Amino acid sequence: MSSNVRHTIGAGRGGGFWKRTPAYTPSIVDAAFSGSDALDEKTIFGSKEQGSSSSFQQTKSKDAKVDEGMSTTQQLQPSSSPSLSEPSSLGPGSFENQEKTPLHHTTQNHQPQQQLAVVSASDKKTQTSSKFYSLLTASNADIEQLRKLSWKGIPAECRAEAWRLLMGYIPINRSRRAATLQRKRKEYGDWRQQTFAKGEEALDRTLWRQIRIDVPRTTPGSTVFQQARMQRSLERVLYCWAARHPASGYVQGINDLVTPFYHVFLKEHMEPGQTFDDISDSTLDSVEADSFWCLTKLLDGIQDNYTHAQPGIQRQIVKMRELVARIDSKLAVHLDAENIEFIQFAFRWINCLLMREVSLENTVRMWDTYLAEDQGFAKFHIYVCAALLLKWSADLRAMDFQQIMIFLQRPPTLSWSTKEIEILLSEAYMYKCLYDDSPSHYSGGRPQAG
Repeated sequence: MSSNVRHTIGAGRGGGFWKRTPAYTPSIVDAAFSGSDALDEKTIFGSKEQGSSSSFQQTKSKDAKVDEGMSTTQQLQPSSSPSLSEPSSLGPGSFENQEKTPLHHTTQNHQPQQQLAVVSASDKKTQTSSKFYSLLTASNADIEQLRKLSWKGIPAECRAEAWRLLMGYIPINRSRRAATLQRKRKEYGDWRQQTFAKGEEALDRTLWRQIRIDVPRTTPGSTVFQQARMQRSLERVLYCWAARHPASGYVQGINDLVTPFYHVFLKEHMEPGQTFDDISDSTLDSVEADSFWCLTKLLDGIQDNYTHAQPGIQRQIVKMRELVARIDSKLAVHLDAENIEFIQFAFRWINCLLMREVSLENTVRMWDTYLAEDQGFAKFHIYVCAALLLKWSADLRAMDFQQIMIFLQRPPTLSWSTKEIEILLSEAYMYKCLYDDSPSHYSGGRPQAG
């Protein structure tokens, strides 16, 4: 049986460029640097991410509770350089029109102003959580309104249901959701049973072996993803997806892309203080099925990134280079003078959606916005990558080839706060507003809603 698995140049998470067997890879890729990408302990479940982690169904009576780790989005606007430095209100739905939440309490004149600001922020979070609750419990969910609200971040207790809706995995009609989930979970369960019924001996050996190698490398700093029961679940999802998509096949890095879904759907079933050991096998089966279907929908939207020669990524790299040249010509000229090829660092940024550059917690926050954007993973992500590069324009213009490559392979972003991620998203949105449909990079008119 011919295998539909492709391999990475360089072992472990530090590689980052893919090739098919037999391989087609631009020669410049072989010269690319690699670095260690192990995630910090704070990126795992039970980490510093705060807020309710109970299921959406369990929190319908607690809609005032929100994820304390979710800050209100702080946006920036441009200064004289491409690096942004002043507060503003960017984002779809016009952040500048964002209403100020009134205080719902009585204050005394002697109370410190700082205390009033804290209370106001708390009220704002409560209001946001209530808006999500209203949308998610409506007879028919208003998807456009859900997208608008989700752009700024989704409260943890609402995220699983919101993601399922935004992914198109469940219907907007609330009365049909339970039956749809039951049917889709059974469909995956039947397919999984059929695939593994005859044991590992009946599987594609090359594909299965590569998946078994990659799974232990998935978020290596996370105790959850290092547990045997979780790893067996990941193996099944990845193999079933690859078996159903022979044209694409399995690519190292897809194992990373499924982890945000596990993260979100597991937390839906975990009460504060619980661990992965408290998750029953039947619950894990449901999480596994939901993660499989959402991964499938995600990859369906960027499938050109994973077909032979990965033409989707090749095109996006060209677009990113052209975009950077339009925004910051000095940086583009310097990178060219130092013989820096964008494929040397941007290939992994696009292929893994920056998951190896930011923490899992911040990846989830970014995906809130990506799911709210039209073609967020296929198109908006390029603006995020460009905004990330432009952040260090002045520093990069003072570096030589080796210094640039070392820096871009390990940018100081794993320790970023949620606020820093939200600033990056706002900068990317500003660039999109300014340069979308520009004839010098994105051609073919505005994208159609997926």
